[in-house]
Amino acid sequence: RFPCDWSSDVCSSDLSGIDYIYGMSVILGVCVLYTLFGGLYAVIGTDFVQSLIILIGIVVVGAVVLTKVDLPTVYTDLATTQPALLDVMMPVALLALFNNMFFGFGEIFHNNVWWSRAFAMRGDVSHKAFFLSGFLWFPIPVAAGFIALCAGSMGINITDIDGAGPMVASQVLGPIGAVVVFVVVFCSLASSIDSLLAATSDLIIQDVYHKMIAPSAGEAELRKLGTFIIVGLGILTWVISLPRIADLNMVLFLSGPLVASAIFPVICGLYWKKANQTGALIALLTGSGVGLYTYFAIGWFAASLISAAISLVVMLVSTALSQSRFDWDELDESKLEKVTAEPIHKS
Repeated sequence: RFPCDWSSDVCSSDLSGIDYIYGMSVILGVCVLYTLFGGLYAVIGTDFVQSLIILIGIVVVGAVVLTKVDLPTVYTDLATTQPALLDVMMPVALLALFNNMFFGFGEIFHNNVWWSRAFAMRGDVSHKAFFLSGFLWFPIPVAAGFIALCAGSMGINITDIDGAGPMVASQVLGPIGAVVVFVVVFCSLASSIDSLLAATSDLIIQDVYHKMIAPSAGEAELRKLGTFIIVGLGILTWVISLPRIADLNMVLFLSGPLVASAIFPVICGLYWKKANQTGALIALLTGSGVGLYTYFAIGWFAASLISAAISLVVMLVSTALSQSRFDWDELDESKLEKVTAEPIHKS
């Protein structure tokens, strides 16, 4: 969702002076509360406001940096100290570009956050909403990358990539910059947390509990269960985040192979009748496994790319050899409900 060098718990604690555990607990607690009482409406409403704050905050900082630096000087400094950054054909950069593309595609394909919102939209607004949001988000990586490239020309020594954005913002805007970055970091974290809380609880309640365990469960029972699930997910997230065993960079790119491996199983499942569950499962597992190995053996910049490629090959082979034929009527819930509602007459 957000450039990783802006959303680090390290930079937020450095800017605000708030201890990591207290800051993490407050952000998580706030997200759990308004997700609990407001549901998807509250999540979508707050995400809209948070996205505007992120967009305006980063673009404003980038614009201010542009007024503080001399572009020819920035170019000269980069050419002298880091010439590889000016090479558009640098292999690692090209790998990182396509790696991040597959990471982003996989996030949309597999993530229940996106699907639940798509299902909640009216049919006449879904295409426009996704197109407009993608178009408006386009300046974010451009502005964030420009800010990082200007750090050297501004005399800022970046020792931790997670702190590049906050350090530059503090340099050009002073205390106001620290406040802006702190608000942006809070919004970026909250936007991810509340969406995952709502989507995961909806997945567990509707697709697991309601359809597989208790089909006759009423609305009141499901709502009560939703409360326990959201609170439980919040507590589980707090416990997992407590040790700080990894920074957001590592967490972000470790998840890349897992999401990229879902792209082609979903595509084949939608458009190829011979696609089958076994092939999709094998493609997911092999793509994720090889992608995670690539992360540690080669680097983050190739993990998602390799994962998607392996998943594609396995999915194509398994589907081509499959003898099954998928029938969309199997997913038509209205027909299933009609069949279960009809009385069974014994002859």
